[in-house]
Amino acid sequence: MSEIQSGNTSIDQGVEVFKNLPFENLEFARVDHHRTIRQGFPEVVFGQGKTPEQIQKITKAILDTSGKVVVTRAEPKAYEAVIKSVPSAKYDPMARVITAMSEPNQNLVSGLTVVCAGTSDLPVAMEAAITAETMGCEVNKIFDVGVAGIHRLFDKLEDIQKSKAIVAVAGMEGALPSVIGGLVNCPIIAVPTSIGYGASFGGIAALLAMLNSCAPGITVVNIDNGFGAGYSAANIVLATTPR
Repeated sequence: MSEIQSGNTSIDQGVEVFKNLPFENLEFARVDHHRTIRQGFPEVVFGQGKTPEQIQKITKAILDTSGKVVVTRAEPKAYEAVIKSVPSAKYDPMARVITAMSEPNQNLVSGLTVVCAGTSDLPVAMEAAITAETMGCEVNKIFDVGVAGIHRLFDKLEDIQKSKAIVAVAGMEGALPSVIGGLVNCPIIAVPTSIGYGASFGGIAALLAMLNSCAPGITVVNIDNGFGAGYSAANIVLATTPR
């Protein structure tokens, strides 16, 4: 910092140095506090497989340094541990996501829509929506508009066509992103879910259908990866909106 103040190092050079600074060593985890500088958003915690105590310590460390934190695949016991040190933390039991912010987001950016085919897809859709909201997007949520009753989708078509980016979540045959892809002019992040009977193979059928879509502008994330879809869609909206 003193090198920048003295003029011996430019601000751009200083940012490059900060991008590579070390992490905080919690012994069981090395928390990357400079991910915000490199990627624009703090490290996101994958809660599955971690103990409630580990999640508590990581969450507090990230929040204290970066002001925002998201924990995905978190169980209620993890949330009970987190609120002991982060009383402001919120938990969505359907999405299994813990969030906390030192200050609420100001001036949310509109243009992101999360659409899901059925009610069974809601946990994944909500994971995407909460991720994008924490990143600073205002999310339009349109649920239960699958192709088995396609008139439900057409009822919301005007809202959908105003989007700058869309997250389309579907299980079973995974047809929803293809249908939407033929009706809009913005990027679509397709999310196959593991919802379906035996021949859906835990979401593989939907995954392959989305990967083989002939509709342009569709990018596909992994099965049940609502977080990855919400993160990517939010980046698209934030990067294309003057602020």
